[in-house]
Amino acid sequence: MMTDATGGSGQPPEGAKPAPGAGGGAAAMDPVAVMRSRAYLSALVLAAVLGIPISALAYGFLALVSQIQQFLFQDLPGDLFGGPTPAWWPVPWLVLCGLLTGLTIRYLPGNGGHSPAFGFKAGGGPSANRELPAIVLASLATLSLGAVLGPEAPLIAIGGGLAALTVRLVKKDAPPMALTIMASAGSFAAISTLLGSPLLGAFLIMEAAGIGGMMLSLVALPGLLASGIGSLVFVGLGSATGLGTFSLSLTAVPPAVSPTVASLCWALVMGGVGALLGWGIRWIGLSLRPLVHVNRVAVSAVLGLAIGLTAMVYDLVTGDGFSQVLFSGQDALPELVKNASSYSIAVLVLLIVCKSLVYGLSLSAFRGGPVFPSMFIGAALGIAMSGLPGMSLAPAIAMGIGAMCTAMLRLPLTSTLLAVLLLGSDGPTVTPQVIVAVAVAFVLTSILPAPRPPEPHTTTTPTTRPATAG
Repeated sequence: MMTDATGGSGQPPEGAKPAPGAGGGAAAMDPVAVMRSRAYLSALVLAAVLGIPISALAYGFLALVSQIQQFLFQDLPGDLFGGPTPAWWPVPWLVLCGLLTGLTIRYLPGNGGHSPAFGFKAGGGPSANRELPAIVLASLATLSLGAVLGPEAPLIAIGGGLAALTVRLVKKDAPPMALTIMASAGSFAAISTLLGSPLLGAFLIMEAAGIGGMMLSLVALPGLLASGIGSLVFVGLGSATGLGTFSLSLTAVPPAVSPTVASLCWALVMGGVGALLGWGIRWIGLSLRPLVHVNRVAVSAVLGLAIGLTAMVYDLVTGDGFSQVLFSGQDALPELVKNASSYSIAVLVLLIVCKSLVYGLSLSAFRGGPVFPSMFIGAALGIAMSGLPGMSLAPAIAMGIGAMCTAMLRLPLTSTLLAVLLLGSDGPTVTPQVIVAVAVAFVLTSILPAPRPPEPHTTTTPTTRPATAG
């Protein structure tokens, strides 16, 4: 969605002037001059207008995913068996998930979007028009049929691509800067309420894309405007349809506890555990990618089978159902926190192991975002450690979420906000511990050797195609 300050053209946009002390052809943008221009004011109006249809389409996408999940994993088995859903039920659907996702990525242009195994991406130009169908279909199959990834990354790509497409249709010779700003606004609108607040979604995009300085001033205003409009659309559609806003929130928040020396010391441990666990998850995803490139469709189906079998084993051992292991974790997180006291340490450890394993498997071949699975695993980790001497539930959950999100996203500021804001009014009391856990996780994640895959195959056979970054 984002490009450099010249929009990738190498030429300064309208409103630019030479930077003080810059030599040669170097130029710097004057954000004040750009903001005063008629073109920028027009961009603000267009951002507000685009926020309505893009957020409506994003809401429809999330509603479709939710309805498919409910039908396939709740309504259909209830009608067929008239009782508890069999533990094996998700296995065939996960195989189908691998087949459909693999076929989409293999045969449609655009690789179905970027691979989540390489972390959260919000940089680069907007998705090309011809790539949007593959992004929609691959993420729809992934999210609806049980793979463990979230909707934020595909929604960002879809929102940015649709906004850029609209600009190209309105003005075929639109400058790169206009495409950049409007693509960003479209992405903001698409996830306006997904993380619980339009500001948090905007912050995620801006930190991931590394937007700062002049670009921050230019991009933030249209993006926030589109995000605000989008949040109103989400709320209105949620009320009209009765499906809700698909906004992350906790139904029950643990009581706030003042920071203590003991909890700050445990934050050091939590940060270290989160970094190591995140490294292991990324290692699984990246190590399997070369196998995926050997035969995208067949290997994706086998990985889907492995995910389904893992969920089945968890269901058989614990009796808690397979849904905690499958899906993004967005819907399961509130229930996990609400019923935290009912889980034994053994069950929590098994849940963390199973969820981490299927998360790593999903990263290798499927399409989606890394935010919600990281939050779920972090919350489970915090609940498991909340019984330690000097620890309590609220800071433990917040520290776990902050540490895991940092390890997987490598966005420390966004990770801190995700953990703090999720606890609502209790957030300020846990902020010191979250900051310590996030700092430790970020430093260790930066120090640990990056798990990198071997060089992908480059030869083409009847069942493979040249490997790409996807």
